[in-house]
Amino acid sequence: MIIDRLYGEVKNKGNVCVGLDTCLDYVPDNMMDRNASVEDILFEFNKRVIDATIDIVPCYKVQIAFYEAYGLRGMSAYKKTLEYIRNNGSIVIADIKRGDISSTAQMYAKAHFEGDFESDIITLNPYMGFDSIIPYLDYVEKKDKGLFILLRTSNGGAKDIQYLSVNGNEKLYNHVGDKLKEIALKYMGRCGYSSIGAVVGGTHLEEAEEIRNRLDNMFFLIPGYGAQGGKGSDVAHYLKNGNGGVVNSSRGIITAYKKYEDGIEKFDEYIRKAALNMKEDISSGSKVL
Repeated sequence: MIIDRLYGEVKNKGNVCVGLDTCLDYVPDNMMDRNASVEDILFEFNKRVIDATIDIVPCYKVQIAFYEAYGLRGMSAYKKTLEYIRNNGSIVIADIKRGDISSTAQMYAKAHFEGDFESDIITLNPYMGFDSIIPYLDYVEKKDKGLFILLRTSNGGAKDIQYLSVNGNEKLYNHVGDKLKEIALKYMGRCGYSSIGAVVGGTHLEEAEEIRNRLDNMFFLIPGYGAQGGKGSDVAHYLKNGNGGVVNSSRGIITAYKKYEDGIEKFDEYIRKAALNMKEDISSGSKVL
Protein backbone atom coordinates (compact mmCIF):
# COMPACT_ATOMS: atom_id res chain seq x y z
CA MET A 1 0.00 0.00 0.00
CA ILE A 2 1.10 3.56 -0.62
CA ILE A 3 1.12 4.26 3.13
CA ASP A 4 3.70 1.52 3.73
CA ARG A 5 5.89 3.06 1.08
CA LEU A 6 5.51 6.56 2.54
CA TYR A 7 6.15 5.27 6.07
CA GLY A 8 9.35 3.63 4.85
CA GLU A 9 10.50 6.76 3.06
CA VAL A 10 9.94 8.84 6.21
CA LYS A 11 11.86 6.28 8.25
CA ASN A 12 14.82 6.56 5.87
CA LYS A 13 14.71 10.25 4.92
CA GLY A 14 12.87 12.15 7.64
CA ASN A 15 9.61 14.08 7.67
CA VAL A 16 10.17 16.97 5.25
CA CYS A 17 7.66 17.30 2.42
CA VAL A 18 8.76 19.88 -0.14
CA GLY A 19 5.86 21.99 -1.36
CA LEU A 20 6.17 22.98 -5.00
CA ASP A 21 3.89 26.03 -4.86
CA THR A 22 5.77 27.49 -7.77
CA CYS A 23 5.12 30.85 -9.39
CA LEU A 24 7.25 33.08 -11.61
CA ASP A 25 7.99 35.44 -8.70
CA TYR A 26 10.01 32.65 -7.08
CA VAL A 27 12.17 31.92 -10.11
CA PRO A 28 15.75 33.32 -10.12
CA ASP A 29 16.60 35.78 -12.87
CA ASN A 30 19.04 33.39 -14.51
CA MET A 31 16.21 30.89 -15.10
CA MET A 32 13.93 33.50 -16.68
CA ASP A 33 14.92 32.91 -20.30
CA ARG A 34 12.95 35.33 -22.49
CA ASN A 35 12.70 32.71 -25.19
CA ALA A 36 11.39 30.02 -22.86
CA SER A 37 7.71 29.35 -22.24
CA VAL A 38 6.04 29.54 -18.83
CA GLU A 39 5.79 25.76 -19.01
CA ASP A 40 9.54 25.35 -19.43
CA ILE A 41 10.44 27.93 -16.78
CA LEU A 42 8.18 26.46 -14.10
CA PHE A 43 9.24 22.90 -14.83
CA GLU A 44 12.95 23.73 -14.92
CA PHE A 45 12.64 25.45 -11.53
CA ASN A 46 10.83 22.44 -10.07
CA LYS A 47 13.33 20.04 -11.59
CA ARG A 48 16.20 21.91 -9.95
CA VAL A 49 14.46 21.80 -6.56
CA ILE A 50 13.66 18.10 -6.92
CA ASP A 51 17.18 17.17 -8.04
CA ALA A 52 18.63 19.04 -5.05
CA THR A 53 16.44 17.27 -2.48
CA ILE A 54 15.13 13.93 -3.75
CA ASP A 55 17.65 11.86 -1.80
CA ILE A 56 16.86 13.58 1.52
CA VAL A 57 13.05 14.01 1.52
CA PRO A 58 10.29 11.38 1.33
CA CYS A 59 7.77 13.21 -0.85
CA TYR A 60 6.64 16.37 -2.64
CA LYS A 61 3.35 18.24 -2.47
CA VAL A 62 2.35 20.03 -5.66
CA GLN A 63 -0.36 22.67 -5.22
CA ILE A 64 -2.40 22.71 -8.42
CA ALA A 65 -3.60 26.33 -8.14
CA PHE A 66 -0.12 27.65 -8.84
CA TYR A 67 -0.21 25.91 -12.22
CA GLU A 68 -3.87 26.52 -13.08
CA ALA A 69 -3.11 30.24 -12.76
CA TYR A 70 -0.88 30.01 -15.85
CA GLY A 71 -3.44 28.25 -18.03
CA LEU A 72 -2.65 25.37 -20.33
CA ARG A 73 1.10 25.92 -20.22
CA GLY A 74 0.99 25.98 -16.45
CA MET A 75 -0.91 22.72 -16.39
CA SER A 76 1.61 21.20 -18.74
CA ALA A 77 4.33 22.15 -16.22
CA TYR A 78 2.19 20.54 -13.51
CA LYS A 79 1.94 17.33 -15.53
CA LYS A 80 5.68 17.23 -16.20
CA THR A 81 6.42 17.86 -12.52
CA LEU A 82 4.21 15.00 -11.35
CA GLU A 83 5.77 12.67 -13.90
CA TYR A 84 9.32 13.70 -13.02
CA ILE A 85 8.79 13.05 -9.31
CA ARG A 86 7.15 9.66 -9.84
CA ASN A 87 9.57 8.55 -12.57
CA ASN A 88 12.45 9.26 -10.21
CA GLY A 89 11.02 7.01 -7.53
CA SER A 90 9.58 9.56 -5.14
CA ILE A 91 6.03 10.08 -3.90
CA VAL A 92 3.86 12.96 -5.06
CA ILE A 93 0.93 14.47 -3.19
CA ALA A 94 -1.39 16.44 -5.47
CA ASP A 95 -2.82 19.23 -3.36
CA ILE A 96 -6.18 19.66 -5.09
CA LYS A 97 -8.56 19.83 -2.07
CA ARG A 98 -11.56 18.62 -4.03
CA GLY A 99 -14.95 18.10 -2.40
CA ASP A 100 -18.12 17.52 -4.42
CA ILE A 101 -21.08 15.21 -5.00
CA SER A 102 -20.42 11.63 -5.96
CA SER A 103 -20.81 11.85 -9.75
CA THR A 104 -18.43 14.81 -9.91
CA ALA A 105 -16.08 13.20 -7.41
CA GLN A 106 -15.85 10.15 -9.66
CA MET A 107 -14.43 12.32 -12.41
CA TYR A 108 -12.07 14.13 -10.05
CA ALA A 109 -10.78 10.72 -8.93
CA LYS A 110 -10.26 9.65 -12.53
CA ALA A 111 -8.56 12.95 -13.38
CA HIS A 112 -6.02 12.81 -10.56
CA PHE A 113 -5.45 9.09 -10.12
CA GLU A 114 -5.21 8.28 -13.84
CA GLY A 115 -3.95 9.82 -17.05
CA ASP A 116 -2.04 13.07 -17.50
CA PHE A 117 -2.32 14.22 -13.88
CA GLU A 118 -1.80 10.93 -12.08
CA SER A 119 -0.46 11.29 -8.56
CA ASP A 120 0.07 8.94 -5.62
CA ILE A 121 -1.95 10.79 -2.99
CA ILE A 122 -4.46 13.65 -3.22
CA THR A 123 -5.97 16.07 -0.72
CA LEU A 124 -9.74 16.23 -0.26
CA ASN A 125 -12.21 18.47 1.58
CA PRO A 126 -14.82 16.41 3.51
CA TYR A 127 -17.01 19.27 4.65
CA MET A 128 -19.59 18.66 1.91
CA GLY A 129 -20.27 15.28 3.50
CA PHE A 130 -18.61 11.89 3.78
CA ASP A 131 -20.36 10.58 0.66
CA SER A 132 -18.09 12.96 -1.28
CA ILE A 133 -15.15 10.72 -0.32
CA ILE A 134 -16.65 7.38 -1.39
CA PRO A 135 -15.77 7.60 -5.13
CA TYR A 136 -12.05 7.78 -4.30
CA LEU A 137 -11.98 4.67 -2.13
CA ASP A 138 -11.86 2.19 -5.00
CA TYR A 139 -8.53 3.71 -6.03
CA VAL A 140 -7.24 3.39 -2.48
CA GLU A 141 -8.24 -0.26 -2.31
CA LYS A 142 -7.32 -1.42 -5.81
CA LYS A 143 -4.86 1.08 -7.31
CA ASP A 144 -2.44 1.72 -4.43
CA LYS A 145 -3.50 5.36 -4.00
CA GLY A 146 -3.93 7.45 -0.87
CA LEU A 147 -5.91 10.37 0.53
CA PHE A 148 -5.11 13.23 2.88
CA ILE A 149 -8.41 14.67 4.07
CA LEU A 150 -8.73 18.13 5.58
CA LEU A 151 -9.38 17.93 9.29
CA ARG A 152 -8.06 20.88 11.24
CA THR A 153 -6.16 23.37 9.12
CA SER A 154 -3.47 25.92 10.01
CA ASN A 155 -5.15 29.11 8.79
CA GLY A 156 -6.75 31.59 11.16
CA GLY A 157 -10.17 31.11 9.61
CA ALA A 158 -10.19 27.45 10.63
CA LYS A 159 -12.07 28.46 13.79
CA ASP A 160 -14.97 29.85 11.73
CA ILE A 161 -16.22 26.33 10.96
CA GLN A 162 -13.89 23.59 12.19
CA TYR A 163 -14.17 24.65 15.83
CA LEU A 164 -17.96 24.84 15.98
CA SER A 165 -19.45 22.81 18.82
CA VAL A 166 -21.49 19.70 18.03
CA ASN A 167 -22.98 17.14 20.39
CA GLY A 168 -22.44 19.40 23.35
CA ASN A 169 -18.85 20.58 23.71
CA GLU A 170 -17.38 18.41 20.94
CA LYS A 171 -15.51 20.34 18.25
CA LEU A 172 -16.61 19.76 14.67
CA TYR A 173 -13.12 18.75 13.58
CA ASN A 174 -13.11 16.00 16.23
CA HIS A 175 -16.45 14.72 14.96
CA VAL A 176 -15.04 14.69 11.41
CA GLY A 177 -11.87 12.97 12.63
CA ASP A 178 -13.81 10.19 14.33
CA LYS A 179 -15.78 9.52 11.14
CA LEU A 180 -12.61 9.54 9.03
CA LYS A 181 -10.96 7.11 11.42
CA GLU A 182 -13.84 4.66 10.90
CA ILE A 183 -13.30 4.83 7.15
CA ALA A 184 -9.51 4.66 7.50
CA LEU A 185 -9.63 1.38 9.44
CA LYS A 186 -10.66 -0.41 6.26
CA TYR A 187 -7.44 0.57 4.45
CA MET A 188 -4.70 -0.22 6.94
CA GLY A 189 -1.13 -0.88 5.89
CA ARG A 190 1.41 -3.17 7.51
CA CYS A 191 3.06 -0.14 9.12
CA GLY A 192 0.07 0.45 11.40
CA TYR A 193 -1.27 3.48 9.54
CA SER A 194 -4.01 3.83 6.97
CA SER A 195 -3.71 5.02 3.36
CA ILE A 196 -6.41 7.50 4.34
CA GLY A 197 -4.74 10.22 6.37
CA ALA A 198 -5.58 13.69 7.60
CA VAL A 199 -4.38 17.24 7.01
CA VAL A 200 -3.65 18.69 10.44
CA GLY A 201 -2.18 22.19 10.70
CA GLY A 202 0.94 22.41 12.82
CA THR A 203 0.23 25.84 14.31
CA HIS A 204 -2.26 24.85 17.04
CA LEU A 205 -0.08 23.17 19.63
CA GLU A 206 -2.77 23.15 22.31
CA GLU A 207 -4.74 20.39 20.52
CA ALA A 208 -1.80 18.39 19.15
CA GLU A 209 -1.59 15.62 21.73
CA GLU A 210 -5.35 15.05 21.73
CA ILE A 211 -5.53 14.79 17.94
CA ARG A 212 -2.52 12.47 17.72
CA ASN A 213 -3.87 10.12 20.39
CA ARG A 214 -7.43 10.20 19.06
CA LEU A 215 -6.39 9.42 15.47
CA ASP A 216 -3.64 6.99 16.31
CA ASN A 217 -3.91 5.01 13.05
CA MET A 218 -4.02 8.01 10.71
CA PHE A 219 -0.95 9.40 8.98
CA PHE A 220 -0.80 13.21 8.95
CA LEU A 221 0.08 15.80 6.34
CA ILE A 222 1.16 18.74 8.48
CA PRO A 223 1.21 22.24 6.97
CA GLY A 224 2.07 25.40 8.86
CA TYR A 225 5.83 24.98 9.29
CA GLY A 226 8.10 27.96 8.69
CA ALA A 227 6.32 30.79 6.91
CA GLN A 228 3.12 30.11 8.88
CA GLY A 229 4.90 30.07 12.23
CA GLY A 230 5.26 26.36 13.05
CA LYS A 231 8.58 25.11 14.46
CA GLY A 232 10.10 21.64 14.68
CA SER A 233 9.23 21.40 18.36
CA ASP A 234 5.60 22.20 17.49
CA VAL A 235 5.02 19.79 14.63
CA ALA A 236 6.84 16.99 16.48
CA HIS A 237 3.80 16.69 18.74
CA TYR A 238 1.81 15.36 15.74
CA LEU A 239 4.30 12.54 15.16
CA LYS A 240 4.74 9.19 16.88
CA ASN A 241 8.33 8.09 17.47
CA GLY A 242 9.39 10.45 14.70
CA ASN A 243 7.03 8.96 12.11
CA GLY A 244 3.29 9.10 11.42
CA GLY A 245 3.39 12.28 9.39
CA VAL A 246 5.11 14.50 6.86
CA VAL A 247 5.61 18.21 7.42
CA ASN A 248 5.16 20.48 4.44
CA SER A 249 7.19 23.57 3.68
CA SER A 250 6.86 25.46 0.42
CA ARG A 251 8.27 29.00 0.43
CA GLY A 252 10.67 28.18 3.25
CA ILE A 253 12.50 25.77 0.96
CA ILE A 254 11.91 26.80 -2.64
CA THR A 255 12.74 30.49 -2.02
CA ALA A 256 15.54 29.82 0.49
CA TYR A 257 18.15 31.06 -2.00
CA LYS A 258 16.74 34.60 -1.72
CA LYS A 259 18.21 34.98 1.77
CA TYR A 260 21.77 34.97 0.45
CA GLU A 261 23.78 37.40 -1.65
CA ASP A 262 25.10 34.54 -3.76
CA GLY A 263 21.76 32.73 -3.72
CA ILE A 264 21.24 32.71 -7.48
CA GLU A 265 24.67 31.25 -8.13
CA LYS A 266 24.26 28.64 -5.39
CA PHE A 267 20.53 28.04 -5.85
CA ASP A 268 20.70 24.25 -5.56
CA GLU A 269 22.99 24.35 -2.54
CA TYR A 270 20.70 26.67 -0.55
CA ILE A 271 17.56 24.74 -1.45
CA ARG A 272 19.17 21.57 -0.16
CA LYS A 273 20.47 23.35 2.94
CA ALA A 274 16.96 24.59 3.80
CA ALA A 275 15.53 21.08 3.54
CA LEU A 276 18.33 19.64 5.68
CA ASN A 277 17.93 22.36 8.32
CA MET A 278 14.19 21.69 8.49
CA LYS A 279 14.80 17.95 8.74
CA GLU A 280 17.17 18.48 11.65
CA ASP A 281 14.79 20.91 13.36
CA ILE A 282 11.97 18.36 13.30
CA SER A 283 14.26 15.55 14.38
CA SER A 284 15.55 17.60 17.30
CA GLY A 285 12.00 18.53 18.29
CA SER A 286 10.99 14.88 18.29
CA LYS A 287 13.88 13.83 20.51
CA VAL A 288 12.98 16.19 23.34
CA LEU A 289 9.37 14.99 23.67
